[in-house]
Amino acid sequence: MTPPDAPHNRWSDLDRPPLNVTALRRGLLRPDTLWTSLEVVESTGSTNTDLAGRARGGAAAEGTVLVAEEQTAGRGRLERTWTAPPRSGLFFSVHLEPGDIPVGRWGWVPLLAGVAAATGLAKSAGVDMSLKWPNDLLVAIEGQERKTGGILGEFAGDGIVVGLGINVSLRADELPAPTAGSLALAGAVSTDRETLLRAVLRSLEDWYGRWKAADGDAAASGLQAAYAAGCATLDRTVRAELPGGASLVGEAVAIDGDGRLVLSTEDGLQRPVSAGDIVHLRGAAGGLT
Repeated sequence: MTPPDAPHNRWSDLDRPPLNVTALRRGLLRPDTLWTSLEVVESTGSTNTDLAGRARGGAAAEGTVLVAEEQTAGRGRLERTWTAPPRSGLFFSVHLEPGDIPVGRWGWVPLLAGVAAATGLAKSAGVDMSLKWPNDLLVAIEGQERKTGGILGEFAGDGIVVGLGINVSLRADELPAPTAGSLALAGAVSTDRETLLRAVLRSLEDWYGRWKAADGDAAASGLQAAYAAGCATLDRTVRAELPGGASLVGEAVAIDGDGRLVLSTEDGLQRPVSAGDIVHLRGAAGGLT
C-alpha cells in the first residue's frame, strides 16, 4: 500500500487496479450480443444520471454500458446516496429498450437485474447471494445479512436505465454502515472486477433475452420463480415503510405477477406492496435488516 502522504494516482492502491476497458470491450462487444458500447470513466457523480441524460437526448443505443471507477453522488432508491472508495466496487448503468413489451411489465427490469447480478456474482465470486425486495443484493458475513449491492431503474428516452452498485473489495473500516458488506468480506474467491463485471453483464443479457422472448411475462420466462427462489424477504415477518409515511407489518408470502411483494397481515388480508422500504423483522438469521 502507498503511504498516506504519497501523491494519489490511478495506481496508488495496488489491490485495486483500474479496469482494462480494451479487454472488457473485446470480451463483451460482439455482433451477436446485447451490448453495443462500453465506456469507463475515472469519476462521475452518477452513472445513472449521466446515461439517463444521454438516453433522453437520443444519444444512447440499447446495450450501452457506462462504468465509473468512482461515483461521488451515486443514487439509490428514495434519493439516497451511494459512495465508496475509488475502484473498490462495480458502479455501472445500462440502457435497455424493451420495445413492444407492454410498459406495465417494465417494472420487472430492475428485479431482473437483481436476479442476473446475484446469479453472475455467485458463479464468478463464489459467494452465496440473496435478494432483498425490491432492489438490494445481500451476502452473509459472520452469520449476518449485509447489503453489498443495490439497483436503481428509471425510465429514460425510449427505454429504461438500470444502475448497479456492488461493493467488491471494501474492507471493514471502509463500510458506510454496520449493515453494509462486500464480496471480499463475504469470502469471495475472486475480487477481480473485470471478471465480475463480465459475469454480471452476460447474466443480465441472458435473463433479459428470456424475458423479452416471453413478451415480458415474468412467469413464462422463469423470472418470477427465480426471483422468489433467491428472495430473502419471503417467508419472514417484515415491515413495509410506504410512501407517504404509512407502514404495514405482515408475513411476506409471495412475489406476484407484477413484481409486487405480497404481505399477509394480522387481519387475514393479503396486501400487495408495489413500492416502499422493507425492514426484515423475523424469520431468518441476521436480525433486523
